[in-house]
Amino acid sequence: MNLGLMRVGTIYLPVREVEVAASWYEEKLGADISYLDHAKAILNFANQSFFLVKSPPIESANFLDSNGEERFSVTFEVDGLDALLQLYEEFSKKQVRVGMIEDRGHTGRNFIFQDLDGNKFDVWSELSPKYKEKFIENL
Repeated sequence: MNLGLMRVGTIYLPVREVEVAASWYEEKLGADISYLDHAKAILNFANQSFFLVKSPPIESANFLDSNGEERFSVTFEVDGLDALLQLYEEFSKKQVRVGMIEDRGHTGRNFIFQDLDGNKFDVWSELSPKYKEKFIENL
């Protein structure tokens, strides 16, 4: 039995209007809504569970780094540069707020997108080798 941390089970995100935010995630990101009430929603997408929690407008999942720059706390992975470019185009067509595609000096490319409440997320063009080995190459 492995006594170490095995995986991230749920990510909590602050939102102003739960129903509106849940619909946005469903429409724009393809999330499945498994629970919804006035205070919270449970969404499933990207092999992950996300709780949207009704919060004051000033709250977000973002944080400031030591240079005062606002940062994201979650990076999604896609399978290669072509997948990143296609997703970027799809998000742009769906009017998701996206930043520029970036070369950050490491393998692959990234871009940042935001939800309706300003929560920032990163997308990276490189799948984790362990994830790829376990879930992609064995299909």
